[in-house]
Amino acid sequence: MTQRTTEILVGLFMVAGFAALLMLALKVSGLSLEPAGNTYTLYANFNDAGSLAPRGKVSMAGVTVGRIRDVSLNQETFQARVAIEIDAEVDSIPKDSMAVIRTSGLLGEQYIDISVGGSMESLSDGDRFYETQSAMNLERMISNFASGR
Repeated sequence: MTQRTTEILVGLFMVAGFAALLMLALKVSGLSLEPAGNTYTLYANFNDAGSLAPRGKVSMAGVTVGRIRDVSLNQETFQARVAIEIDAEVDSIPKDSMAVIRTSGLLGEQYIDISVGGSMESLSDGDRFYETQSAMNLERMISNFASGR
């Protein structure tokens, strides 16, 4: 009887361990079991998108307000076109705001930071940021410094 109880406890412990690993994997990858809330899409064009990837975070004043939906090449301008999903409750981003690619730490992941402007008009679904700042490429900066450019 005690051996069966021990086996059941070990089994429960293993199930709890796998559940904890699953939750950790979901948290680290940025995925969620919750359905996505209401969002609207904004676009930004960058000369260099760096290592932006879908599901990357979009923040404003250090608070996550959305996710990157897609990064593609605009065939007309040859710039990176980034589709950004913004949470619907953040519905008053000024039209003259700027989308900036930033890096978490020295070698961390890249994300989009929205620098808020002062316009009275707001961006709406399908609009794009007119002012952007591309990713800072550390290798290019070192190369330019070494070559004296």
